[in-house]
Amino acid sequence: MSNKEHLESMRHSCEHVLTMAMMRLWPGQIKAAMGPSTEDGFYFDFDSQVKISEEDFENIEQEMRKIIAENLPIIKDEMTVEQAKTFFENNTYKGNEYKHEWINIIEKRGEQVSVYWMGEKEQDMPQTFVDICSGPHVESTGKIGAFKLLKIAGAYWHGDEKNKMLTRIYGTAFETQQELDKYLFALEEAKKRDHRKLGKELDLFHIDEKVGLGLPLWHPRGAILWRKIEDFWYAKHLENGYELVRSPHIGNQMLWETSGHFGFYNDSMYPPLEVGQTLKDLQENRKAEISETYLLKPMNCPFHIQIYKNQPHSYREFPMRWAECGTVYRFEKRGELSGLTRVRGFTQDDAHIICRTDQVKDELKRVVDFILFIYQSFGFDINSVEVFLSLRDSLNPSKYAGTDEGWTFTQNVLREVAKEKQLHFSEEEGEAAFYGPKLDFKIRDCLGRLWQCSTLQFDFNLPERFDMTFVNSSGQDERPFVLHRALFGSFERFIGLLIEHYAGAFPIWVAPVQVRLATVGSDFVSFAREFAQKLIRAGIRVEVDESDEKVGKKIRDAAFMKIPWTIVIGEKEVAGQDFKVNVFGKEESLIIAQHEFVQQILEASQNPDA
Repeated sequence: MSNKEHLESMRHSCEHVLTMAMMRLWPGQIKAAMGPSTEDGFYFDFDSQVKISEEDFENIEQEMRKIIAENLPIIKDEMTVEQAKTFFENNTYKGNEYKHEWINIIEKRGEQVSVYWMGEKEQDMPQTFVDICSGPHVESTGKIGAFKLLKIAGAYWHGDEKNKMLTRIYGTAFETQQELDKYLFALEEAKKRDHRKLGKELDLFHIDEKVGLGLPLWHPRGAILWRKIEDFWYAKHLENGYELVRSPHIGNQMLWETSGHFGFYNDSMYPPLEVGQTLKDLQENRKAEISETYLLKPMNCPFHIQIYKNQPHSYREFPMRWAECGTVYRFEKRGELSGLTRVRGFTQDDAHIICRTDQVKDELKRVVDFILFIYQSFGFDINSVEVFLSLRDSLNPSKYAGTDEGWTFTQNVLREVAKEKQLHFSEEEGEAAFYGPKLDFKIRDCLGRLWQCSTLQFDFNLPERFDMTFVNSSGQDERPFVLHRALFGSFERFIGLLIEHYAGAFPIWVAPVQVRLATVGSDFVSFAREFAQKLIRAGIRVEVDESDEKVGKKIRDAAFMKIPWTIVIGEKEVAGQDFKVNVFGKEESLIIAQHEFVQQILEASQNPDA
């Protein structure tokens, strides 16, 4: 067993210990639902007759430590469906509809019921505990290392909001206390870096229920941060041979029927908009003579396809690289919304590459290089990028669009590109979208957390549905390849990542405010304003703090707002002496001659490495 597999098994066993501890502490009052291990730990969902809160964690952890100290054996067993129904009706799980539902699901599969005993078989609680589970587990509870319960939350049974809301306890476990302490430190650091918290403190954005959940409002500082990122994005796309296109926020229902979204993606789409009547017409019950139906766009792709379809094309025109920062709208469930990382309206840094077969591999390589360049430009370690190659389910090819030949070619070429570019990648069979295989790129922030960002996706669906063709070198109609790709994924999510990665202390080239001038008193406000205008004309983002606060308070305020450079403006500065620049995060100040300041700040602001 690998270290990763052992850690997963230990965490899974720790979740069983949690369940057993709670059933010991509250006998007959806890209905255990389910509880798997996760990438970072484990969780346990339960239905309780008593109110359980995080204040109970100390008692629960104490009981868990007792169970671990008992070094109970963890034994795999199997039952027939009938044996399981009888057993779970007459023992600890009597009246537990969740376990009986699992048994019914297993019965439909025609399988045996896999269970794990914690303690000697056939004994009653509290000496032993048994649960339906496919494993894996460690040999005994004594093999479980350091653990900690983390938080409590609500969760719907099977993740379906139509089902009952259960209570979920999250926890984690590691081999050693040192590893656990390191993880807990990272969690505390993550709380400090939470983009929702910093977004408010730094006055970047907020989400207002009156406007709508999942629809961020960008404040002036947040908007300029966005603009600097977008300006960089546009400049680099033009340098890399992309052309820019734009598309509307809504599209006729016919477009979405042709693309297939109306039939296959409607769970995530907003309801149709009936056009032809004004609000006043509806209020006065006047019918429209002509009615049209539109939908908010969940994706930009069909619009780009229609631009292509506007005129015939020759093989000589390829490749076409069309890019757009287009805002899309998807109805995410209320409970799944989370700051900027899960929203209902977001802007994709979208592009579609339309090319011939002989151009596919080179275009893929270009995109991989572009992705890594973008990551590096924003200060991420490209050597820690994790890539996932999503393939179709080879046992169920009928579930996917496209031909066997097309899938074989595209999957192989993605694999070849990943190898030739020496990407750290793993293959995931069955994870491809129905319309094509893809490469997903995840980057690590400074705390080592993975964030989903870039996607590079083949599409067999849209070229077929929209009958995309070009005239090849033999004068025959041929279908082009379409590659979808996004580098950030979405601006909202990427900015959320940047906020947490830098804890809001952005590099000077992208910081919303680069320089703050803090006046010693009212006599120096005029000089500060004039110098600020000089910086603004040079393209520098600057603020003047001309409040009546003391200088020490002004410097602390600038540090709280994580302003990269702060300069106190007093008699010496007005007299033309060098600027003493307080640099955020550094103890030593910069000394810069006034006549050199503009040039130095420009050099720093134009260099992504600064």
